[in-house]
Amino acid sequence: MSDLTPEDIAAIRKEEGAAGIRALMRAQLAIGKARREQPAVPAPRRPTGRPPGAWPAGTAPVARPSRHTAADWTRALDEYREWLRTADHPEFMDEGQICGCTGCTPPTPKEDQ
Repeated sequence: MSDLTPEDIAAIRKEEGAAGIRALMRAQLAIGKARREQPAVPAPRRPTGRPPGAWPAGTAPVARPSRHTAADWTRALDEYREWLRTADHPEFMDEGQICGCTGCTPPTPKEDQ
């Protein structure tokens, strides 16, 4: 036990009664038990060969699903193509001519799929 004297125990009994003595004895037993028992050591992690917290080469975190629907993308592509047709495009010869770039060329049925 610790360096408790009989006078200390008598003072605890006088102030707190039998419940105080029981609490003291339980605390002393817990202290002794903690000294005897060694804490469990967790097993070390298996080495992975890469820095902690880094994604392996060639991989990335899981991407979030797009908030935009296919109709949103189609509408944006149509607006971009219209912008290309009406913009000051250097390849335009006359009004209404198409330069042949992918933005000005209307999509084929296979590209729309």
